[in-house]
Amino acid sequence: MFAVLHLAHFPLQALIRAEPALADRPVALLAEAARGAPVAEVSSAARAAGVEPGFSVPRAQARCPGLVVRPRRPDLEQEAGAALLAAAFGATPGVEATLPGVATLDLSALAAPRRGPALRLALAELQSLGLAASAGLGPTPLLALYAARQAGPGTVLTGSREWIAPLPLAVAEPAPDQAAILADWGLRTLGQLTALSKAEVTHRLGRDGLALWERAAGEATRPLRLASPPREFAAALDCEHELETLEPLLFLFRRFVDRLALDLRNAHLAALALELTLRLADETAHTASIRLPEAVTDPDLLFRALQTHLETVRTPAAIAGVRLKVAPGRVTVRQQGLFDGGLRDPHGFADTLARVAALVGPDRAGRPVRTDTHRPDAFKLEPPPPVLAPLAAGFRHPPRGLPLRRHRPAWPAKIELAGRTPAFVWTDRVRGAVQACDGPWHASGDWWEPGRHWRREEWDVELADGGLYRLVRTPADGWFIEGEYD
Repeated sequence: MFAVLHLAHFPLQALIRAEPALADRPVALLAEAARGAPVAEVSSAARAAGVEPGFSVPRAQARCPGLVVRPRRPDLEQEAGAALLAAAFGATPGVEATLPGVATLDLSALAAPRRGPALRLALAELQSLGLAASAGLGPTPLLALYAARQAGPGTVLTGSREWIAPLPLAVAEPAPDQAAILADWGLRTLGQLTALSKAEVTHRLGRDGLALWERAAGEATRPLRLASPPREFAAALDCEHELETLEPLLFLFRRFVDRLALDLRNAHLAALALELTLRLADETAHTASIRLPEAVTDPDLLFRALQTHLETVRTPAAIAGVRLKVAPGRVTVRQQGLFDGGLRDPHGFADTLARVAALVGPDRAGRPVRTDTHRPDAFKLEPPPPVLAPLAAGFRHPPRGLPLRRHRPAWPAKIELAGRTPAFVWTDRVRGAVQACDGPWHASGDWWEPGRHWRREEWDVELADGGLYRLVRTPADGWFIEGEYD
């Protein structure tokens, strides 16, 4: 059993998929971009106004003054064709890219009760991708094609020899001379032709007549030239008009993400990262690699990561082309322990963190991590992990001394020394004689880097009126109280 997914008026659908504003307007597609090319495709609104394929552009515009005339867009048709194959691969691995807008499926490995639901799911996926398709079932690829072309958008028809009998002869695509002969014979439908003996038609019309009779009967069969699933998950498009605002750019990327997510699911893979390229009108490019917090195939999560990044992008010129590539990988599946910690929504957290970084700067958002130095308060910011590592068995916090509550900023102080030992402390907040002290402790570092050398002297002091403080002296700032012990 075979099936066909069919996109009627494929070049026109590919254009309107990228420009939904044209959906209800009269549109005519030219056969080629050359001057004087005739009209090849027309929308229903243009046909209602009297425009037909084959018209010249002046004649078409005379019939419909508000006609939108566009050349065919091979890049848009290629992307729409990729979406068609993505939906087809979701039903079966045996798929042939038969014609532009036509995919033939070999359903022989699929149980009969599952064929209809699989095709309806493929039609729904194409609808979500912005394409209206129909589907046909039949014992031969040709009968399935006839059924798909006669079915309405979103419906599935089953073709048989009896069912196609009333269809006009034009469905079998006879040559002009064959059509003239058959008209002289008074034959108008496929059933009238196949009512004649195959041998008689072959005797009178030759081998071409035999092929026509077999097409009219739906008997013509052939092996499918199976397509290979995509090995690279990418989408690219040249913008017909340069983009200067975010909204049309997000619309294009939403189309890309929906199709690429479907390709990933068909391949049983997930997205690990997104590689974005914006080709600018000044012949430069903006590139970015967006690392995802965990492997995912949900198009909404992928699009949210893209949108968060694009909202922070400011380009020096308009956008002339876009490209999106997905780095695929396997979905990591693990069972968490009862007491393991982790993020409930890693993608939501990553999105929030990216928005915060856009407001305060990428170097000011993250989790603090101590750097490999003895310099006090030296740290760097890193993205937090999506899963917290479990504690080692039998873990216990090591014993610590009194906690030091740091003052930020530190309190400037004046110190009276007895020899080299602090004897009295004055600040705007505390003052008093030093009852006991311990120190000094000297620390220094970064002497090998110009402009970063640091040196400090530390004391722990107890005042006679109460209070245990950390005193620090540096060459640049003098004395100050860094903190208080609780």
